[in-house]
Amino acid sequence: MKIPLEDYSSANLNLSSSPQFTDFKNWRLKVDEGAQIWHYLDSEEERKAWPQSLCEKYHLGLPIDVPELDKAETPLQAARNGFEFYRRLQTEDGHWAGEYGGPMFLLPGLIITHYITRTPVPEATRLEIIRYLLNRANKEDGGWGIHTEGVSTVFGTALNYAVLRILGLGPDHPAMAKARSTLHKLGGAASIPAWGKFWLAALGVYDWKGVNPIPPELWALPKFLPVYPGNWWVHCRLVYLPMGYVYSHRIAAPLTTFTQSLREELYTQPYETINWDKQRNNVAEVDLYMPHTKIMDFLNYTLTYYESFAKRIPFLRDYSLKLTMDQIRWEDENTSYVDIGPVNKAMNWLVCYHHYGKDSFEFKEHVKRNPHYLWMGAEGMMMNGTDGSQLWDATFIAQACAEADLAKDPAYRENMIKTLEFIDLTQIRENPKDSDQCNRQLAKGAWPFSTRRHGYTVSDCTAEAIKAAVIIQSQPEMPTLIKSERFHDTIDVLLSMQNPSGGFGSYERNRATSLLEALNPAEVFGNIMVEYDYPECTTAALLGFRSFIKVDPVYRREEIEEACRKCVKYIKSVQGEDGSWYGAWAICYTYAAMFALASLASVGEYYENSDSAKRGCDFLIQHQKEDGGWGESYKSCETHVYCQHEKSQVVNTAFAVMALLDAKYPHKEPIRRGIKLIMSRQQANGEWLQEAIEGVFNKNCAISYPNYKFSFTIWALGKYAKVYGDSIEP
Repeated sequence: MKIPLEDYSSANLNLSSSPQFTDFKNWRLKVDEGAQIWHYLDSEEERKAWPQSLCEKYHLGLPIDVPELDKAETPLQAARNGFEFYRRLQTEDGHWAGEYGGPMFLLPGLIITHYITRTPVPEATRLEIIRYLLNRANKEDGGWGIHTEGVSTVFGTALNYAVLRILGLGPDHPAMAKARSTLHKLGGAASIPAWGKFWLAALGVYDWKGVNPIPPELWALPKFLPVYPGNWWVHCRLVYLPMGYVYSHRIAAPLTTFTQSLREELYTQPYETINWDKQRNNVAEVDLYMPHTKIMDFLNYTLTYYESFAKRIPFLRDYSLKLTMDQIRWEDENTSYVDIGPVNKAMNWLVCYHHYGKDSFEFKEHVKRNPHYLWMGAEGMMMNGTDGSQLWDATFIAQACAEADLAKDPAYRENMIKTLEFIDLTQIRENPKDSDQCNRQLAKGAWPFSTRRHGYTVSDCTAEAIKAAVIIQSQPEMPTLIKSERFHDTIDVLLSMQNPSGGFGSYERNRATSLLEALNPAEVFGNIMVEYDYPECTTAALLGFRSFIKVDPVYRREEIEEACRKCVKYIKSVQGEDGSWYGAWAICYTYAAMFALASLASVGEYYENSDSAKRGCDFLIQHQKEDGGWGESYKSCETHVYCQHEKSQVVNTAFAVMALLDAKYPHKEPIRRGIKLIMSRQQANGEWLQEAIEGVFNKNCAISYPNYKFSFTIWALGKYAKVYGDSIEP
């Protein structure tokens, strides 16, 4: 049989050398109610009409015209210098833009779906994704990891290899030859983890027989059963939702000369000789973080048997697929087709292509929203972990400015008003459509992580927004944009989210037992099956309640006080024997300590009168580096053991300093040394340079929060001055 020629234009380029990339001077960032959309201007006329801003130049790594400032001699001077620089990066809608990158498995879903749906990647985007992936290849072996600081894995290398081939690089390009060599040394793409198997199967270069079953029938189960997907953690269920549709239909790009070539390049043996049945549980050692349990293997075996006769009972599958499409439709409509994250965004887009067609409204809306996830930076174009971290970052810099007495300064009044306006704008004003049927948490009055369009309630974002709004509105000559009545809705949401343990999860209350983790199918992530409690989210909720009481001491007061008592009890219960708390959303023990010790301080428990606070402080002091700073590696998150970074980090140092200050640690010198470290890293123009990656999720994947190097440093400097005065002297 003659294999059809490839008709996707970029896949036919087969470049043996890198293309000419775009001119950074032609990129512009358009913001709209938090949405961050990068545009490439092709003409001189466009460029003159839309001059490049300082914010755009900064994020693109271009030279910026910012004056040098007098060297800070005191903490508050350093805080002022920091904000003097940072305020110049504030966008016109009031937030601080930035990347939310790090994971290296996000772009593949988007680009593979572009290919399957025959949707051309815009030329400037195509070129800059190539640049980004080439820049982010590991220098030693040319492969890619699960995240930017990780070792090369089959997951990262096989998928990003396929992306670069789709975008135009040929197999003889030096970077492709190097990556392919690494992939083959790791065993080839046959041993890619489950999510990689899914995408390669959809691309038509991995047989669906090698993919463990993803039955849509789970959505037909009664809601009271723990295994009903609506009881899973929200990100998990919303990824496996479209996966089930795609798997059921065995959607795969047709075989062409291009995909035939990929079949030859990705494997260490001829494609037609691979025993696909034996690949379902074949995962490379370097990738495997969460091995299957025996229960999971038995379930997969059973479901594989079920799949062999599922077509004989089509009414059940058809009914399940109808339920699946209902859930996908609600997810798309409730988020204006942005969706909760980039993984399910690409999958939902693929489903809409198959179900509705390329000319449908649904398909076109997905195409329109794709740029919301793309971020252009100095290394090229990446895909963010959500559509940004806009609200989250705005709340922290607002509180930092208040702590450092910058929020009351007339020179920064406009910045603070714009920040408050953005927080006001981003509050969710209504509950999701059909919220009960689509298993959504209450949302009216809550705040999301990024934008109101995204629309998902997040507990700590909601609480940090309360804190930020209350403290900014309390500043002199500041408008009251969010009145206490609107906070009532917020409190209603937060109170509804507390778990019986007293802790708070991320998006929802816990809906099922953690025993479901035995059914974790992802292989590369931990703690994905159900919602868990987190010290960070719990502390944020506790302090959010305390902030609300300042503006309304009556509304649901008894319930709030009881919720706060439960929060503190939970915080104490999850402290490790060594005095530590494990942080799930940033790196890691320093981050969690900052929150946990703030919780204890809020109820009057400090180093001198609380065993928990004392042990928490002692743990931090034990890990202070010789230069006075703290530096923690993302490996802490993987291993659950504090792992020193080779170098102190200003962000970890700020976390630790704030924790010690809140706990009233009685010895000034370790704290002073941390502050000196932060001040010593400040540049002449007031900025702090990017250091190691700051965030993490699901234990095994690091993600970037570049704005932390401004917000938490300024916050720590201000907090130190409040306690010890504006002097760095011993």
